[in-house]
Amino acid sequence: MLRTILTTLTLCLFTAGAWADATVPTKDQDGARDHPLLKRYEGSFIVAHDGKAFDEFVLPVAPLKADRERRDQHNNIWFAPEQALALEGRTTRLVYLVPEGRSPLEVVSNYQDEVEAADGKVLFVCKREECGGDPGRSSEGGGGQMSLAMVLYPKERINEPDFSNGNCAMTERIKDQRYLAAELPQQQAHVSVLAYILKADNYCKALDGRTVAIVDFVEAKGREQKMVKVDAAQMARSIAATGRIALYGILFDVDKATVKPESTPALTEIAALLKADPALKLLVVGHTDTAGAFDYNRQLSQRRADAVVAALVRDHQADKARLLPVGVSFAAPVASNASEEGRAQNRRVELVQY
Repeated sequence: MLRTILTTLTLCLFTAGAWADATVPTKDQDGARDHPLLKRYEGSFIVAHDGKAFDEFVLPVAPLKADRERRDQHNNIWFAPEQALALEGRTTRLVYLVPEGRSPLEVVSNYQDEVEAADGKVLFVCKREECGGDPGRSSEGGGGQMSLAMVLYPKERINEPDFSNGNCAMTERIKDQRYLAAELPQQQAHVSVLAYILKADNYCKALDGRTVAIVDFVEAKGREQKMVKVDAAQMARSIAATGRIALYGILFDVDKATVKPESTPALTEIAALLKADPALKLLVVGHTDTAGAFDYNRQLSQRRADAVVAALVRDHQADKARLLPVGVSFAAPVASNASEEGRAQNRRVELVQY
């Protein structure tokens, strides 16, 4: 009898503590601060933050589209962006609880103003069901459809404790979602802003009806040295998510189309990628910066793509029928050509599934 009473009392105390975990904050989470590129919506508090010195981030620039033959690990119908940027670099995630009475539209519009004031470029905006996927879900949920929040940051990446403000902000049901994807060319960065109203109950009910703004930054700083080490598994993940992967480990001398010996590790990983997925067919796309005329660079980029395919077939026993070389000159930049850092990002080889 005494054991039953003690067990009941323990459960009650646990429940009371858990209910107390989700509270309206009066200060930022310890150790959190705004990103220097964009200021917060006035009066907001940071309830969660995360980041890595170098990581991947898929930035949707078009609505999500269903692949009903595929499911995620929570048995949701798979959704992926029709178009997306596969970014790599320094990542920062900031989760804000916005002042009471502020709508997702107002929050996203203010961030858009900030982007444009910094000479940034808006790449994509959407609202509610227009974004694709389940507009009523944040990063958690199973047995239905994936949501935009799940594409940006699945539940498995959330490190905040259960029932905390940060966890509640990213896992509860939602409504009225708004989304903004933008580029900040001068800062060599991209930004994602997802805002929605929480439909919270139980341990998270203190935040019910409040607007949350989730802001993700990806900066290209320090990117080039690390991107040469992309392995076959990373290539496969990026291609599965976005249909493409940009590689910076395939090297050429200036104005030349001979693959340098230092490219061997990258070519080895491409061969491993092809071996692991016998059905995979790839465009091997050569890209240049804007140094030189467009037509000349188109020929150079084509010769470089041809050289990569030839090296894969000759040295790594790749099936030539599964590789199609394409040169596009500087038609598809991923950064501004106004700086050397941006030009270095634009000089690349991409693998595109077809």
